[in-house]
Amino acid sequence: MHEIIDDQYLQNRLLEIRNQRVLLDSDVAALYGVETKRINEAVKNNPEKFPEGYVLSLTNKEFLNLRSKISTANFSLESKVSTAKFSKTRTLPNVFPEKGLYMLATILNLKT
Repeated sequence: MHEIIDDQYLQNRLLEIRNQRVLLDSDVAALYGVETKRINEAVKNNPEKFPEGYVLSLTNKEFLNLRSKISTANFSLESKVSTAKFSKTRTLPNVFPEKGLYMLATILNLKT
């Protein structure tokens, strides 16, 4: 990714899950200019680099709660999450707190 990310862009995508500020895997992928599956492959292929707390898998309940909040709210183009992200998902999304984002950035930068 070669463009500068605006702070407001990130602020609009931060979610609070389990009392932590996190980004969805799809938002992280968009930031890095890669497909979401590449983000999740990096986690799967480097389990030693992602100890507990570096990446969180949403539970069914968390996912449904997030999805219901999105579908009942009036979201603008700058909303946190669009319903389109969840319309075709086959697996529960991962979310990344700050320390997981740092580790992911390190791994993705090593491979480029």
